[in-house]
Amino acid sequence: MIDLRPVGYVIGLLVTVLGVAMVVPVGLDLFYRSGNAGAFLEASAITVLVGLSLTLSTANGVGERLTLQQTFLITTGVWLALPLFGALPFFIGQPGLRYVDAFFEAMSGLTTTGATVMSNLIYQPPGVLAWRAMLQWFGGIGIIVVAMVFLPELRIGGMQIFRSEGFDTFGKILPRAQAIATRISVIYIGLTAVCALAYGFFGMDAFDAITHAMTTIATGGFANYDLSFGAFGPGVEYTAVLFMMLAAMPFVRYVQMLGGAPGAVFIDRQVRGFFWVLAVSVCVMTLWLWTQTGFQPETAFRKALFNVTSIVTGTGYVSADYMVWGAFPVAAFFFLGLIGGCAGSTSCSIKIFRYQLLIASIRTQVKAIHSPHGVFTPRYDGRPVSEDVLSSVMAFFVLFIVTLGVIAVLLGATGLDFVTSVTGAAAALANIGPGLGPVIGPAGTYAPLSDTAKWILSAAMLIGRLELMAVYAIVTLRFWQA
Repeated sequence: MIDLRPVGYVIGLLVTVLGVAMVVPVGLDLFYRSGNAGAFLEASAITVLVGLSLTLSTANGVGERLTLQQTFLITTGVWLALPLFGALPFFIGQPGLRYVDAFFEAMSGLTTTGATVMSNLIYQPPGVLAWRAMLQWFGGIGIIVVAMVFLPELRIGGMQIFRSEGFDTFGKILPRAQAIATRISVIYIGLTAVCALAYGFFGMDAFDAITHAMTTIATGGFANYDLSFGAFGPGVEYTAVLFMMLAAMPFVRYVQMLGGAPGAVFIDRQVRGFFWVLAVSVCVMTLWLWTQTGFQPETAFRKALFNVTSIVTGTGYVSADYMVWGAFPVAAFFFLGLIGGCAGSTSCSIKIFRYQLLIASIRTQVKAIHSPHGVFTPRYDGRPVSEDVLSSVMAFFVLFIVTLGVIAVLLGATGLDFVTSVTGAAAALANIGPGLGPVIGPAGTYAPLSDTAKWILSAAMLIGRLELMAVYAIVTLRFWQA
């Protein structure tokens, strides 16, 4: 029998913190006199009350060690519980969303997906816009801790290859998470502050600079305007590109840099692979825009750089409606969104290192075919890759494709067309944000979709953000019998 008290304690504690954080939008709405402060105050009271009740009722079961089952439950339970309460302000006050829409928006925020059901953002109270940014900012730092602490220990999707990068104290998950979160928080807050200052320098007002800095470093993609970054000038676009790239780097390398290894980021193989993919994609897209759409060279480069970086990192900002650029960019953006940034960053999707391991495995197989009596071992960063890592990566790829297909079919069953179904499934599962087509494309929202489709996509965001297996494991009978 699994002792659920440690699970409930952690979830209750984080729900309480979420409720306390709602005080910030209360203050903003009071300052701007938007009349929406009461909604956040009510939501805060409900969230804190429930969170404290759960924390106090389970505190007697907290220990230093967690079982494997408890770790799985905490990892998934937190990302399911927080959107339930994070949705309350959207439901109780402005914008007055139905709960399914409010939950979709909160899940999209905390998973840093960036898909939205909201429009006419310029008319929303400052507290609502700030809360959307805060949800993504919390989700961004949360997923870094999950990726560095929990997923390597749970041996999910090949993440165990990064166990040596952290603090190998398996079983002492909570103390370890606290130690890592403290170091990461300093870097995360520092990057956000510098990003906000840079945005301000290039013309954003203080509110926009801070909220967009939060969603940029979280690679989340929520913006304060329906035009997203199309509402800003070139300087802001280039600034966003820089910080989206920085947020897509493995944060453990930043910790190492502060610890006296200034070259740690640059020697990381996945970092080099990430920039190689970006460079090639941007060059090809720039050439297309310059020769096929009539853009001037600088405009073509800037639009290509911004939108390619946004899609590859899973941020989901847009600076133009790339659906009108032609068939090639549309097809390219679909596949670029399935690449992702580096493991241990705020970016999402499949991640660069898995493609690198897949290619290493294929090369080994080709060598074995050419030399049947030879012994070849896949290597990553000069180290041999164990069979369990390769098996885990292959399982992830297969499960990702199967899950993508199932979600697309389910969306099609709700009446959506092929393009919306497939790209919506990919955008949610890979936590990209915008899909393709006239409905959920860069110029649209997810609001027209049916309630069933929104619940399906909400589930897909959760599954994708937690690297699939962390969610699937807890729905098996064997998990509860272990």
